[in-house]
Amino acid sequence: MELRIFTEPQQGATYDDLLRVAQEAERLGFGAFFRSDHYLGMGTPGLPGPSDAWITLAGLARETSTIRLGTMMTSATFRHPGPLAISVANVDQMSGGRVELGLGAGWFEAEHQKYAIPFPPLGERFDRFEEQLAVVTGLWSTEGGFTYEGRHHSVLDSPGLPKPVQRDGHRGGPPVLIGGRGHRRTPALAAAYADEFNLPFVPFEEGLAQHDRVRAACEAIDRDPGSLVYSAALVLCVGETDAEVARRAAAIGREPDELRANGLAGTVEEVVDTIGRYRDSGQSRLYLQTLDLGDLDHLRLVAEQVVPLAG
Repeated sequence: MELRIFTEPQQGATYDDLLRVAQEAERLGFGAFFRSDHYLGMGTPGLPGPSDAWITLAGLARETSTIRLGTMMTSATFRHPGPLAISVANVDQMSGGRVELGLGAGWFEAEHQKYAIPFPPLGERFDRFEEQLAVVTGLWSTEGGFTYEGRHHSVLDSPGLPKPVQRDGHRGGPPVLIGGRGHRRTPALAAAYADEFNLPFVPFEEGLAQHDRVRAACEAIDRDPGSLVYSAALVLCVGETDAEVARRAAAIGREPDELRANGLAGTVEEVVDTIGRYRDSGQSRLYLQTLDLGDLDHLRLVAEQVVPLAG
């Protein structure tokens, strides 16, 4: 089971805050450092204000050397597909081939209203999302002119430059992550485009049912369901004692019992048991949502005591 660090900087973080966490995560041997792609805090003023995901990752690409970097998830409403393909390829080059693109349809209407970003109805957002996946992966993978005709996004004889360093994803570029609870279009898009299917903050049994839908969607297009990585994201709250768990829960405004039920929370022994449940279900990665970015001892505890037992 690979453990990755996942941050939510729209809740309140500077670039330097993210840099400290990313560099410590790298030093401790975590598999990746991911960040959300949001422009508005949720239930908080989010001071000092949002940071752009791909600008941030470009900086981290030059200030780290081994840890993988990515988004969970970039909203398809935020950027046109051509510029997004260029940005991700640039950061992949800057990192020496360590980037992963999590991409979704977009859901948080308020941030669109606050920052003048169009927010079409759900059906249109999924249509644009599907076309964006086709364009981004097509620009990365096609040699010579790339042409695509869609309802919302069209490309005519594009050189598809720059190319990313990584070309071994399912569609010939950096790994693409797709996630979500939708029963029909989401599994189909994952089967067609994704290298990894991720479910954030979803009840365990519901996640297994969705994984079955993704596997069925793969089989429907003659893709090996085992060629995808299956993963989950969970709020992290670990302590050596119950008192330490309670202290860390209070620091992020949550209750220990609720976190134990819905996150990756509790004492080291409890958390190792939870990880084992996910591993035994066929999932091979967990994204640890780290909300208190000033508590680097939290990451050290996981690396030193949880990872050796997680297997």
